[in-house]
Amino acid sequence: MMEMIKKFVKDEEGVTAIEYGLIAALIAVAIIISITSVGTNLAAVFTKIAGDLAAAL
Repeated sequence: MMEMIKKFVKDEEGVTAIEYGLIAALIAVAIIISITSVGTNLAAVFTKIAGDLAAAL
């Protein structure tokens, strides 16, 4: 039993999987923040264009 516990503690394969999972999560968060920022800026551009078109008519 103690040998199985020692083997489990020394096993590092799970650690690597967790690290990859954390990296993937951080990349996903960065992508979401970027897309949200671009969407907000794009909405402002379209609002300005719509206002300019309405003023021109």
